[in-house]
Amino acid sequence: MNLTEQTKSEEYLFRGRVIRLRRDEVILPDGNEATREVIEHNGGVGVVPLTDDGEVLLVRQYRYPYKEELLEIPAGKRDSATEDPLACGIRELKEETGCSAARFVPLGKLYPSPGYCGEIIWMYAATGLSTGEQQPDDDEFLEVEHYPLDTVVDWVLSGKITDAKTQAAILKTKILKDRGEL
Repeated sequence: MNLTEQTKSEEYLFRGRVIRLRRDEVILPDGNEATREVIEHNGGVGVVPLTDDGEVLLVRQYRYPYKEELLEIPAGKRDSATEDPLACGIRELKEETGCSAARFVPLGKLYPSPGYCGEIIWMYAATGLSTGEQQPDDDEFLEVEHYPLDTVVDWVLSGKITDAKTQAAILKTKILKDRGEL
């Protein structure tokens, strides 16, 4: 069975600094028509910085949509839809934690909300860390915290860590570390 929906028309309803909102008319596999609302986003990158002694660097920051502080892996959006994800990850790690890494291991892609958003988050584990000075964006306020990887895994499983990219990247990092691949 062919499940592909064919785009009939696209209409931009909003073009912002971070997202663009589109309303598309589509033709369904059975020939009927439907409306799809799509958020376009340049995508982002999340990095799990893993120290030589098995600790993870996380950032604590206030997330306005949820009106709460979240504990997350360092992450950020790509400057453009064509920016290399690894280059973005290297930049974001430096900006948010002050760290550089000798090795970046790809952890794959994450589609955070595929029903309405085209955002892709590329994830990496970073090892061989060297420390430096944070360089956060002007509107970015965060604190760097260090925790043992096993503790962070427990927080993912218990629901203390609620951010999707952090959950996925931490669990993938744990598996690779246990396999001796990190």
